[in-house]
Amino acid sequence: MRKVPKRFEILLVPEHVEDRGGASVEDSAVRSAVVEATGRQGSSGYPRYEGHGMAADIDPETRTVEALLVDGRELDYGLTALVRHDAGP
Repeated sequence: MRKVPKRFEILLVPEHVEDRGGASVEDSAVRSAVVEATGRQGSSGYPRYEGHGMAADIDPETRTVEALLVDGRELDYGLTALVRHDAGP
C-alpha cells in the first residue's frame, strides 16, 4: 500500500472561467487551504484531511476530492475543488 501524503493544498476555482487570460489556476482560485491528514477515513472511504475551514476526503492516488465541506457547508454550485500536492514536510 502506498504512503498517504501528509498534506495537500485545495484550490476552489470557478467552473465558468473559460479563458484565464494567461493566469494560472492558482491565481484564478477564489479560495485555497492547506489541509493535513487526520489519520481517519472519511465517509467516502478515503483519507480525511482538514485545515483552514476545509474538511475533505481525498483519493491520494488520483488527487481527487471525493467529499468536501467548506466552513461546515457543502461546496457552492459553480466551484470546482482542485488538489495540489504540497511538497512540504
